[in-house]
Amino acid sequence: MNDFNMIDIESIVKNVVKELTGNGSVEASSANPIMNIEKKIIGFANTNMSSEGELGVFEDMNDAIEHAWIAEQEYRKFGLDKRTQILEAFKAEVRKNVEEISRRTFEETGMGRYEDKVLKNKLALDKTPGVEDLEAGVTTGDGGLTLYEMSPFGVIGAIAPSTNPTETIINNGLSMLAAGNTVIFSPHPGAKDVSVFIVQLINKAIESINGPKNLIVTVRKPSIESTNIMLSHPKVTMICATGGPGIVKIALSSGKKAIGAGAGNPPVVVDETADIEKAAIDIIDGCSFDNNLPCICEKEVIVVDKVADYLKTCMSKYCAVEITDKNLIKQLENLVLTEKGTVNKKFVGKNADYIMRQLGINIDPSIRVVFAEVDRNHPFAVEELMMPILPVIRVKNVDEAIELGVELEHGNRHTAIMHSKHIDNLSKFAKAVQTTIFVKNAPSYAGIGYGAEGHGTFTIAGPTGEGLTSAKTFTRKRRCVMVDNFSIK
Repeated sequence: MNDFNMIDIESIVKNVVKELTGNGSVEASSANPIMNIEKKIIGFANTNMSSEGELGVFEDMNDAIEHAWIAEQEYRKFGLDKRTQILEAFKAEVRKNVEEISRRTFEETGMGRYEDKVLKNKLALDKTPGVEDLEAGVTTGDGGLTLYEMSPFGVIGAIAPSTNPTETIINNGLSMLAAGNTVIFSPHPGAKDVSVFIVQLINKAIESINGPKNLIVTVRKPSIESTNIMLSHPKVTMICATGGPGIVKIALSSGKKAIGAGAGNPPVVVDETADIEKAAIDIIDGCSFDNNLPCICEKEVIVVDKVADYLKTCMSKYCAVEITDKNLIKQLENLVLTEKGTVNKKFVGKNADYIMRQLGINIDPSIRVVFAEVDRNHPFAVEELMMPILPVIRVKNVDEAIELGVELEHGNRHTAIMHSKHIDNLSKFAKAVQTTIFVKNAPSYAGIGYGAEGHGTFTIAGPTGEGLTSAKTFTRKRRCVMVDNFSIK
């Protein structure tokens, strides 16, 4: 019995019933002995299985993994057309509920801006590639034909953050399913309810078109213990961690193939050739996007002295206010940073007016960013704040700006931005900083495809080198060889 899974047993029972009845049509009543036999056998199978979930949501991580593994065995039988149908149903159902998902995220996490979460969720739906991303390759010659195909890993364990919980589930869910995998999400406890909600929406959509159950699963109450089970479970063949350096390190220690999307501290450099008015608007738009929660957002501005004052004037005209009082800057530092110099999580993703109100200062709610000129070693510049507080650092020239930008990026190789009309300066910074994303003369979010070309992602795998993830990221490259044939050159 151990050699069979539940799908095998159900299939055998249904075939027996079909043969006994001649056409497989059986009245589902207690008076029907054949149906009773079927129920008893399947019931027996269930006693040896984990408990059923509710549209992909389980109480126990082991149960979730077992059902995702069973679903993967079924999913591998489907072709690309069925995968595409599943992805389209997934997207349609989530799109119908995108405002509700965004509202729930905002209310549960208490971070960011509702309207920006709507945009982020729509971006994940619109710009995540599907099966078209799985490009095959071929080599032919006198020795025959070799075919290269992108095949799934199997069951993927995916860790999602509280900063972009539903966007990550949408983006990774679409990419991983497109690649032919099933997924177990371990969401951040601070976003568990909305994560459960979206997983159930996805499963509802898939089941409505007769797709396999439990292609995407999660647990109702995520914890460190449940995540550790997922990381070490033998039926989980790949780990994808989206979050800070701590969770990426844990994922890389799992002994499995791991993809890690870690922290960033994106600098934005402005030289004297830039369109300063446009640069100011772009910087505020990018920095304030969802109150600076995305890791790609501008975290510090490094500007050449010649245009620094004009840049600050332009920023002040566009939904931003400068703090010039040194005592007030110090008070703000003490508010948003702990005694150890780390970020005070109570203010992550909060509105600028909310943060300033804690200091007894009222600013208009239309103000999206507060900024202050500081020195290069100020904690506002060194730490990744993830709130709409923007340090501005004045430097002598573009070479000093590039050097400091590389330093403050901390080697994360995540994202950097530059405003310049000088192609040599742009090239010099891009080569020096070596980030996965380099944005020229635009807001940071252009780097994930918002208002720009290129696909979108919310898992930017800098630490492990995959870059902007998509369906092909979650595949194994396989080679199929035929010797001496099918080369017709």
